[in-house]
Amino acid sequence: MKPASVLDYRSLAKDRLPHFLFEYLDGGSYDEITLNRSRSDLQAVALRQRVLRDVSNFDLTTSLFGQKLAMPVALGPIGLAGLFARRGEVQAARAAQAANVPFCLSTVSACPLVEVSSGVSQPIWFQLYVIRDRGFMEALLAEAKARKCSALVFTVDMPVPGTRYRDYRSGLAGAPGALGALRRFSQGLRRPGWAWDVGLLGRPHSLGNVAPVLGKNTGMDDYFAWMRNNFDPSVTWRDLEFIRKNWNGPLIIKGILDAEDALAAAALGADGIIVSNHGGRQLDGVWSAARALPSVAAAVGDKLTVLADGGIRSGLDVVRMLALGAKGVLLGRAWAYALAGGGEAGVAHVLKLIEAEMRVAMALTGITRVDQINAGILAPS
Repeated sequence: MKPASVLDYRSLAKDRLPHFLFEYLDGGSYDEITLNRSRSDLQAVALRQRVLRDVSNFDLTTSLFGQKLAMPVALGPIGLAGLFARRGEVQAARAAQAANVPFCLSTVSACPLVEVSSGVSQPIWFQLYVIRDRGFMEALLAEAKARKCSALVFTVDMPVPGTRYRDYRSGLAGAPGALGALRRFSQGLRRPGWAWDVGLLGRPHSLGNVAPVLGKNTGMDDYFAWMRNNFDPSVTWRDLEFIRKNWNGPLIIKGILDAEDALAAAALGADGIIVSNHGGRQLDGVWSAARALPSVAAAVGDKLTVLADGGIRSGLDVVRMLALGAKGVLLGRAWAYALAGGGEAGVAHVLKLIEAEMRVAMALTGITRVDQINAGILAPS
């Protein structure tokens, strides 16, 4: 029997992934206050139930950055997602293409951009971090253009990596050298299905886009050391000039929680922003996207396209985010759980669940089109 919800896929992912990978996917920073707020704040958003409306015909289509989509949903960037299933990012991109929604590849993906873009005919989005080595960033941007990526998602909320206690406890971080490798190896052996399908048949495990700078040092310790040493804490809004010089397509700034930052992004020519707290994996204690979204959307108006992510586990959650002011949402853990639990078919199934749940939520609030989802369907506070 197929899983009935994203949470069912989470259970499958926990059973199938080695402990250190599940904790990496599932966890947040510090005490995970923000991680939990992302769910609780979104679940607390109440809708107005309306009755005796003609809801016999639905239209979930929308357009984002010049691309017509089946629904206002994209698969957001997830680091190391290619380790959740064999060549996982390729599988997820194929599922997104079949559903006619965008797939966004992370800078720190397991599969390189050339492999993922070659695995589909629909252009993908590419996510970029701020790296000290501007030459490396230029090379990534040139590769994204060569691969005809249709949008660049520039993540700005990670000048330094957040502290994630689960990764230390699981052995993913904080146990360098042979000891850490042995812990991870032993955890992999406890998941023989994963060890065979991903660990052995899913090679090479070269950390995709950063492999050229890692060289032969491709272990987890090398990856985390590279992140600590190469993310750029000196970046400012002026660095958007560098991005614009090297990228002429749609530019989406990811990691906005404050209205002033949203206005700055609009003033500097961004085409869109993503209201996001990085999945609760960076600064613990900040607002959820659901809490920050209304004020950010009100501040920028039509100056740019506002998207949001964080805590979305159903089509009902998508409708809630749109009612709070987003024009579209990015799924994160929702598709990653499905990938770990069921591969490409799992991701495809979750997207079908999201679509079906959106239809029900819209019908019961008395609307049939995406452009009708606004603050008017929210229950009075």
